[in-house]
Amino acid sequence: MNLKSKNIFKMFGPGIIVAATGVGAGDLIAAAVSGAQYGYALLWAAIVGAILKYVLNEGVSRWQLVYGTSLMQAWMEKLNTFFSWYFFVYLIVWSFIVAAALMAACGLSAHAVIPLLTVAQWGVIHSILAAVLVLAGKYHLIEKLMKFFIALMFVITITSAILIKPDILAILRSIFIPTIPPGSLKFILGVIGGVGGSVTLLSYGYWISEKKWQGSSFLTQSRLDLGFAYMLTGFFGLAIMIVAAGTKPDVMQGNMMVLALANKMGEVTGGTGKWIFLIGFWGAVFSSMIGVWHGIPYLFADFVQLKFKRGILGQSQLAQSKYYKYYVIYLALPPIILLFMGKPVWIVILYAVAGAFFMPFLAMTLLYLNNRFRWLKQFKNSFVTNIILALSLLIFAYLMLNELMNYL
Repeated sequence: MNLKSKNIFKMFGPGIIVAATGVGAGDLIAAAVSGAQYGYALLWAAIVGAILKYVLNEGVSRWQLVYGTSLMQAWMEKLNTFFSWYFFVYLIVWSFIVAAALMAACGLSAHAVIPLLTVAQWGVIHSILAAVLVLAGKYHLIEKLMKFFIALMFVITITSAILIKPDILAILRSIFIPTIPPGSLKFILGVIGGVGGSVTLLSYGYWISEKKWQGSSFLTQSRLDLGFAYMLTGFFGLAIMIVAAGTKPDVMQGNMMVLALANKMGEVTGGTGKWIFLIGFWGAVFSSMIGVWHGIPYLFADFVQLKFKRGILGQSQLAQSKYYKYYVIYLALPPIILLFMGKPVWIVILYAVAGAFFMPFLAMTLLYLNNRFRWLKQFKNSFVTNIILALSLLIFAYLMLNELMNYL
């Protein structure tokens, strides 16, 4: 592929979907809490988080482009069957809880802007709208929507950060001269772990298939695509931390922190900043919903067809399968019940415990699969990649143990 003959920026797409999907309510809240607590001191953590997620996602992409199968298929063919079943069970639980959380976040943001309906009603409307867009549209429609949302979020985060008149020299000093204030370790790891999504990293392989990126000749294209995506992801994390540092919201946890942050923006900027920030938050959570509704069903459909041999389809054809469509409906409708009854404790515990293992599991499998010369030949992990993956494994293993300790 001759990159010089094309406008490379017009070809960005799957990475933009990853960026728009990965910047959700949880990521924004983790970044905002850190900014409110420690000012600019932890800005560097958002950059580190974006770099780690880039390396993980590049590993997913490289496996697929060089070896020719999805990472899901690699887990099923090259690892003990326990691992694929573990992921499948986790996927079902993760999908249910994350879908409900996205509905609540979309409902909250829409209600804050247009309080004509309740949070739950707005959440249901967003869920159904996202499902219709995914089921009725094609990949290219989703890509165009995500480019719109990324542009919206970029303009709004830049505007929000400028409105609070930040100290530019202090920001640059924090980014390039990292510090670890006393008691900040859990916040640092929370920012690093929260930046850029988790399970949705796996959806990238299916999105590049939709884009017809196949073979090792597309590695450079994919790396540029992901590099641009995680540059944006890191930027959004930085911007939210800067805004939180400049406004010091009264509430320090949960979705209500976002409203507190918006109210403080209004106080600092004279009202305009509040509405700008709320629209940006709505764009972040609704684009996350669209990305999850579109990307996660690929994983379910791929697992079902491979495990049960239900008509093997190419990755770019999975969106036409009935299993893909069933899973879109599963994301869009059943979790609505959690909007009205809350999250049963046993589901929350199962989600937390199973989810704690996922990121270490991903890092560990990329260290194993992508280091085998017989599978990836000259495209196996470099020394630097292995160092970063090992660091990712240590960080996410620590977060896993910390999460498990909460339930022991």
